[in-house]
Amino acid sequence: MQRLISSLLLATSFGLCHGVAIGQTATATTKPTNTLDDSLYKAFGEKAGLTALMDDFVKRLVADKRIGGFFKDTNQANLAQQLTEQLCMLSGGPCVYRGAPMKDVHADMDITKADFNALVEALQVSMDAKGIPFGAQNRMLARLAPMHREVVTVR
Repeated sequence: MQRLISSLLLATSFGLCHGVAIGQTATATTKPTNTLDDSLYKAFGEKAGLTALMDDFVKRLVADKRIGGFFKDTNQANLAQQLTEQLCMLSGGPCVYRGAPMKDVHADMDITKADFNALVEALQVSMDAKGIPFGAQNRMLARLAPMHREVVTVR
């Protein structure tokens, strides 16, 4: 039941990845919003833990039969690096995300709620595989939540 609640929370409001680094260069900088509390950053294993998580996550995205097509031409290493920076910043770590704004990246991708839910599932599987505590997963999902409306473009 907790997993379902977490999935529903994320599926209605998270918006992270589809194509965040598909051939994009760093065109925008998002400043950290919470640099005082780094407990979430530490719960994810700091930069090394986030890097390992995002490497795993990107592999799952590419392999997913439902959404892998979004990533077929993606520079996977660049995508993983930008996602690592983004989650590092959002978790209270010292990173600064310099990728393109989510709305710009996803504007012409025709991303549905089903696509988005598949991405969420991949992220949850990656977090479980890396042993991220459930409470820390939920805290991260809550920080990612405001981006959902910038990612799902087909309503």
